[in-house]
Amino acid sequence: MEFLNFVLVFLIIASAVFYFYFKTRQFRTSHVFPIRKKMFASKAGLFLGTLLISFGVNQLLLFNGTLTYVIAGVFIVFGGYVAIFNGKATQHYKQFVDEETNLNTR
Repeated sequence: MEFLNFVLVFLIIASAVFYFYFKTRQFRTSHVFPIRKKMFASKAGLFLGTLLISFGVNQLLLFNGTLTYVIAGVFIVFGGYVAIFNGKATQHYKQFVDEETNLNTR
């Protein structure tokens, strides 16, 4: 139980770090590369979804009660939706990044 809690806390912290990393990459990317900006935004959203899922599962392990189950369920469902949506968006934008680079660096 404690090991699983340790793993979930590690996932929460790692997801937050990657979220801020890709958000920073999004803001620091030149306006000449809009597809790349969208790809970084969707990667940040993917890690935000992972953070929400990990936080919801961690709360289920730590606390008991009906209200905890409801709120943790909302976190898990919403985090899953955000992670899946942004994962698909990342895959979509990833295929156009090389083409955008070739077009804008000539």
